[in-house]
Amino acid sequence: MEHLISSKVKSIQLSGIRRFFNMVSEYDNVISLTIGQPDFPTPEHVKQAGIEAIQNNFTTYTHNAGFPELRDAVSHFVKTKYDQHYDPANEIIVTIGASQAIDCAFRTILDPGSEVLLPGPVYPGYEPIIQLCGAKPIHIDTRSNNFKLTAELIKPYLTDQTRCIVLPYPSNPTGVTLSKQELEEIASLVKERDLFILSDEIYSELVYEYTHQSIATFPGMREKTIVINGLSKSHSMTGWRVGFLLAPANITQHLLKVHQYNVSCASAISQKAAYEALTVGIDDAVEMRKLYQDRLEYVHERLLNMGIESTKPTGAFYFFPSIAKYGLSSFDFAFKMVKEARVAVVPGDAFSEYGEGYVRISYAYSMDVLKEALDRMESFLSSLKS
Repeated sequence: MEHLISSKVKSIQLSGIRRFFNMVSEYDNVISLTIGQPDFPTPEHVKQAGIEAIQNNFTTYTHNAGFPELRDAVSHFVKTKYDQHYDPANEIIVTIGASQAIDCAFRTILDPGSEVLLPGPVYPGYEPIIQLCGAKPIHIDTRSNNFKLTAELIKPYLTDQTRCIVLPYPSNPTGVTLSKQELEEIASLVKERDLFILSDEIYSELVYEYTHQSIATFPGMREKTIVINGLSKSHSMTGWRVGFLLAPANITQHLLKVHQYNVSCASAISQKAAYEALTVGIDDAVEMRKLYQDRLEYVHERLLNMGIESTKPTGAFYFFPSIAKYGLSSFDFAFKMVKEARVAVVPGDAFSEYGEGYVRISYAYSMDVLKEALDRMESFLSSLKS
């Protein structure tokens, strides 16, 4: 029956991150710095809210967009934190993680032949969905621009077919963010154009040098921006699967149709936990962010001492150092390090062709784990030089 499978589905591949993670799981005594999974437990009060939801039989369908009190909390959260203003009645949808939000957004705005501009390298979760929509992903090389997709890089790629620009900042895999000036320049370039901005802000609470700012807050941009956020990274709730879509009502009414026929609604239990996270736990990410920043500084110093070039991250919890000088492909480098040093990182080619020559290191791990992993990596690199 293989010949009856959708040609679009057959043309896409499983995530390179997961493929490598699954492969290295077959080796013993491997320290894995591969997955973007916070090592902190979900806060106790948030877990208790989920338990109480079950005990109180809050286990039925909710409103398709999420139960009203949660949408109120989302509205208050983004207004308080980022000066974003969205009406909880008709401009916010609770989704099953940011991944489902991305899927809903693309299926709502893309037609066959539409072009979507993406930074390269980039998280691999966008391109397959764009292709499933019959649209065309166009990666813009950001390697010589500190991995930032700026107005100067975007301008030559704008065409009559450009339907959407993806701004995934803070960035997975590079950890870079865009400054206020860089966002203003993008806004000035596109505010008069008929296109959408998909602003993936899932790491918005993990910005280290300044407060996160959304392009949706600039004049003329709210009307054309779909914001994606969620609790996986900010509150260490990856398995609860809670994300948010925020957009003007005239866009949200269509997003909701796709969401409704896809999943009906997000888990009621997870929604109750999310409400606790956004109200009582509105600042839960603050302490985690401090610890991540300590880890960032530690990893950065270690990489410098190893002679590894890397743009210093300003957000998220990843480094994306170059390993090109070792003369190995990113996959061969990573696989060799697993076999010989029992340390796993993600080959850069998982993040588009522009990730070749790099690897992604997640520092969402304890200092003890990071120290042992980097000690092993340093010994491995010394063996490559000899």
